[in-house]
Amino acid sequence: MTQPTDRRLLRITGSDAKTFLQGLLSNDLDKIEQGLVYTAMLTPQGKYLADFFVLRDGDAILLDTDAQQTDMLAKRLTMYKLRADVTITEGARHMTRGLDPMPAGAFADPRHPALGWRAYDGQPGDDTDWTALEVQHIIPQAGIELTPDSFLLEMGFERLNGVDFKKGCYVGQEVTARMKHKTELRKGLAQVDIIGEAPLGTQITTDAGKPAGTLFRQSGGKALAYLRFDRATGPLNAKDAQITYAP
Repeated sequence: MTQPTDRRLLRITGSDAKTFLQGLLSNDLDKIEQGLVYTAMLTPQGKYLADFFVLRDGDAILLDTDAQQTDMLAKRLTMYKLRADVTITEGARHMTRGLDPMPAGAFADPRHPALGWRAYDGQPGDDTDWTALEVQHIIPQAGIELTPDSFLLEMGFERLNGVDFKKGCYVGQEVTARMKHKTELRKGLAQVDIIGEAPLGTQITTDAGKPAGTLFRQSGGKALAYLRFDRATGPLNAKDAQITYAP
C-alpha cells in the first residue's frame, strides 16, 4: 500500500463544528452529507490561505489537508473559534488515493472525474503519475501554483467545484463574489504547450521581453502557467523553454 506523506488530517468535533466551518470556508458544508467536499480558506482580503477536502466522520468532520499547511490551518481555525463548541485535533487516519475502480468506503475526488478517488480507511493506493494528471486537467497544487497571492477564481476553483456562490457569507466572500461578476478574468492558471524545460517559478516573457506570467509544473510537453492573458497571444519564453498558449 502506498502511504502518502504529504497529507495530514484535522478532526473537528463539537456541537458547533459544522456551523463554525460553514462561516469560514468557500464551499457549502451541507454537501458533506452526500460526499467529499473540496474547499478553501481565505484571508479577509479574499486571498488564498489553504485548500483541502472535508468529509463527515460520524459526529466529527475531517479536513484532508496539505501537510505543509496543517499547523497553520489549525492555528487559524483556533483563532476564529472564540466561544464556539469546537475542538480541533489531528486525525489519526491516512489518506490514500487511486483511479477506478473505486473501492467501498472511498470518495470520488470532487475536483474532476479523472482524479479518481480518495480513501481514509486503509484502502491501498496506487502509483499513478498524479502530476501528469494534474497538469493535463489544470489542477493547482498547494505551495506550487497555489500561493498566498492567489485568488480562487483565477486558480479555477469554480471549475473544480471548490466555491459555492449561493451559500452566503464566509471569510473573503465579498472579493470572490466581485471577481465572479467581472466580465472576464485578466489573469489566471492555464495549460500551455512547452518545448524544453525550465525550473518551477520561472518568469514567462513575450518575445519583446515583457513579463507575461510564471511557469509551474511540467509533464509530457504540457505545463501549468499563471498568465496575463493579454500578453499571452504570441510566442512566449521561459528561459530556454518555448511556451505557447492556445485558449
